[in-house]
Amino acid sequence: MTVSRMSTLFLRTLREDPADAELPGHKLLVRAGYVRRAAPGVYSWLPLGLRVLRKVEGIVREEMDAIGAQELAFPALLPREPYEATGRWTDYGDNLFRLVDRKGADMLLGPTHEEMFTLAVKDLYSSYKDLPLSLYQIQTKYRDEARPRAGLLRGREFVMKDSYSFDVDDAGLEAAYQRHREAYIRIFDKLGFDYVIVKATSGAMGGSASEEFLAVSPDGEDTFVRCEESGYAANVEAVVVPQAGPVPADVVAATPAACEVETPDTPTIDTLVAVLNEKRPRTDGRAWTAHDTLKNVVVALVHPDGHRELLAIGLPGDRQVDMKRLEAQVAPAEIDDATDADFARHPELVRGYIGPAALGLRGEGEEQTGVRYLLDPSIAEGSAWATGANKPGFHVVDLVHGRDFIADGTVQAAEVRDGDPSPDGKGVLRAARGIEMGHIFQLGRKYAEALGLKVLDENGKLVTVTMGSYGIGVSRAVAAIAESNHDDAGLIWPRNVSPADVHVVATGKDAAIFDAAAGMAESLSGEGIDVIYDDRPKVSPGVKFKDAEIIGVPTIVVVGRGLADGVVEIKDRRSGERREVRVDAVVAEVLAEVREH
Repeated sequence: MTVSRMSTLFLRTLREDPADAELPGHKLLVRAGYVRRAAPGVYSWLPLGLRVLRKVEGIVREEMDAIGAQELAFPALLPREPYEATGRWTDYGDNLFRLVDRKGADMLLGPTHEEMFTLAVKDLYSSYKDLPLSLYQIQTKYRDEARPRAGLLRGREFVMKDSYSFDVDDAGLEAAYQRHREAYIRIFDKLGFDYVIVKATSGAMGGSASEEFLAVSPDGEDTFVRCEESGYAANVEAVVVPQAGPVPADVVAATPAACEVETPDTPTIDTLVAVLNEKRPRTDGRAWTAHDTLKNVVVALVHPDGHRELLAIGLPGDRQVDMKRLEAQVAPAEIDDATDADFARHPELVRGYIGPAALGLRGEGEEQTGVRYLLDPSIAEGSAWATGANKPGFHVVDLVHGRDFIADGTVQAAEVRDGDPSPDGKGVLRAARGIEMGHIFQLGRKYAEALGLKVLDENGKLVTVTMGSYGIGVSRAVAAIAESNHDDAGLIWPRNVSPADVHVVATGKDAAIFDAAAGMAESLSGEGIDVIYDDRPKVSPGVKFKDAEIIGVPTIVVVGRGLADGVVEIKDRRSGERREVRVDAVVAEVLAEVREH
């Protein structure tokens, strides 16, 4: 091992937070000299940051090798044709970095490499005897994020481990999935942050049996829910709310015919409820609430080919549409606000007063408006609602689903709230936030079929190979560790990913102090310990202490005035505990501390 001397280390710490940084870990990674912003969503890795990144890669690589996966490396610059064959040249939309070479050929910067893995196996393997097989790479990916943010957590260039399993049948795929799942648990246990495994959607990748590994963080972009009673856990995008059972026939028969009510000046659900309670009290004696109203939200779906389609979503008035949940349901289409031009093409939709009568089928053989209408699963058949009458200043009450209107289907798009019933019926949901660190799912045969990956089975028959896909955000893991391991003074790295094991600080002007500190650093290095040595001769002790704390190496050895009495100070960066140790015992004590962890 070598000693990294602060006097020559390519490093400058900053006292002020970078202007573009929002999260604590992001601020500290920049201030402590681990990364530097090159462009929005693009970061340079400085020496200390690269050390941490390589250690994270090493942990990932060790566990992938342990389950028999083999490492390879594909180029980042890729041809269009394989992505055209799978439809993702179009489906990725604006998120894909596209370019044209000097000969006019379309190319892209790889956002993910399913196509390349599939073609590599197709090129080399043709028999069931070659399978099962797992391949992986750790490589830089590129996605043209519309809103890169949070430093390394959502960038346009990032390091990812992606692996793929190849099997003859679904039983083999299930076994490969479980091997990867267990490897991921070991990886994230070693990385040292609190995480949870949740059910997830597969998005534009396709496939099934999808799970995410989320680092628990109040600043995370993903919301997930857990049920403590049953152990159920899911990303909110993957929560499947059960369909409400139908209202009994006798209740529906007793519901009066739908009736219009004049409701002027009701721009919100709350104002509508107030007017209904004043002008049209309920016959059952209780007051109208927002939950008794049917809100109809219109959005525009922008398909990868540019086609624009309006979609209406009906849900109880006390709920909002969760756009991330909706995006997961309509992918690869993207969601946009419905514009004035969109409404101009559908004059039957009266903004502010949109109701099912202008959307759903109102009777046998009647045609719809051309706007798809999907209901939240909580809207039971036979339930009666107060909703828009498609006339300015009017709503309708006692409009019954199934009697007065029929929708095109259901959609899982309403917000999921803390305290909602768990979909498994065994308790309530508790919401939290997290950072997506890993995603595993069973791709099945989507890519193998698109690219013709077949092998001969034991009966000599050609069968399509089934695949699993398993990703880990390696550079994102560095950010997640930083977000989970810091205090007001700086970063606090877990030892197995720290850029060094020990930070030796020489304080004062006496040459003997620097000689002793250098000797300790060299002795520790000789024992295989990574050492940062602050040997800067004209830097004050206060600055050196602040630098040591913000850099965040787990063990700090301070050589200073105590040397005259034959002692130095050892500080535990995480606990803040300090102890004095005799000079001749320092190396042994530090070695024991490092090897213990």
